[in-house]
Amino acid sequence: MEKRRVVITGMGAVTPIGHSARESWQAVKDGVCGIGPITHYDTTGRKVTLAAEVKDFDPEEWMDKKDAKRMGRYTQLAVAAAAEAMADAGLEASGEGEDRTRWGCAISSGIGGIDLTEQESIKGAEKGFDRVSPFYIPMVISNMAAGMVAIRFGLKGMCTCPVTACAGGSNAVGDAFRAIRDGYADKMVCGGAEACITPLAIGGFTSMRALHTGTDPERASVPFDAQRSGFVMGEGAAVLVLETLEDALARGAHIYAEVVGYGCTCDAYHMTAPAPHAEGGARAMAEALADAGAAPEAVGYINAHGTSTALNDAGETEAIKTVFGAHAYELAVSSTKSMTGHMLGAAGAVEAVFTALALWDGYLPATIHYQVPDPACDLDYVPNEGRKVQVEYALSNSLGFGGHNACLLFRRWEG
Repeated sequence: MEKRRVVITGMGAVTPIGHSARESWQAVKDGVCGIGPITHYDTTGRKVTLAAEVKDFDPEEWMDKKDAKRMGRYTQLAVAAAAEAMADAGLEASGEGEDRTRWGCAISSGIGGIDLTEQESIKGAEKGFDRVSPFYIPMVISNMAAGMVAIRFGLKGMCTCPVTACAGGSNAVGDAFRAIRDGYADKMVCGGAEACITPLAIGGFTSMRALHTGTDPERASVPFDAQRSGFVMGEGAAVLVLETLEDALARGAHIYAEVVGYGCTCDAYHMTAPAPHAEGGARAMAEALADAGAAPEAVGYINAHGTSTALNDAGETEAIKTVFGAHAYELAVSSTKSMTGHMLGAAGAVEAVFTALALWDGYLPATIHYQVPDPACDLDYVPNEGRKVQVEYALSNSLGFGGHNACLLFRRWEG
């Protein structure tokens, strides 16, 4: 079967810097930092006190109270983002009377409802584990965001949840892209959701020395800066609607960008550390380019994984040089995690939205709060101020614990 062209026709997002995709994108352009003191729980005596929380989120704006009470926070965020994306794409919400057996769903979450695990563990220890909530299991499992979005919108095709740590959101979009391109689906609702700003999750990342422990939000998430010292936990969700170009044109849908390539590799090296020279990440980028038949020189922008950790940022920089050679110094590289923090399984989806909008809007986001250059990170990281620049191709990288690497390549839509 001839490979079909795949385009983005809808977007939704709930992030630390906005309650919609457009609001979040405007905040990116304005260089807004979503990092601040943790309010979800008391941090007294804790080493980590900063995170990038979603502020003032009311799930009842997107679903009724009964449904909201039966969803974990990460699922609520996913359903809200999906509702926005479906409306943005101009697709009916219910699907009643319509055959949606070839409409699918792929939504990642790295940790799922860990907040509920903490709450119900305490309740079980105090009152007996036979008295935990009957909704505990369906609310906590990582696939339930995908399941609830599918139920909400009648998506009866493939429904899946890549659980690949920080690469999950990109894997969800990439897997959805392949499903449509190769003829297994006609439309896919895809993305990621995460909500793990909790005592246990933050404590776990703190004890492994992965998180920044300072108190200044402006020097907390500083990707590629020589003073970077760990990532900042974020939360949120983003969902994209993908469909065939043929279907999008036939119904007069608005097209943001075209998805043209996907690379997916594994380091097969270490539980948490990237492979030497970030060779797995380099292979993922090279695979995405080869998948699209695009020359490295055609890429003008990379939305980097850029976590603000010493190993990741230096390794990703080296991987970019490996793949792009001399052109690495000509293209722009930035990390929007400087604004949103690191949303784990949602990160790749949020950054896919930002990368596609960078092409659509002709604007390259900044790496904010960049101050101290690092000799190991010597590319153009778009420091502090974004740029009004139109490029043809843009890449989005996601690298996860376990050695998971996912890379998405987007092309500007000129129709």
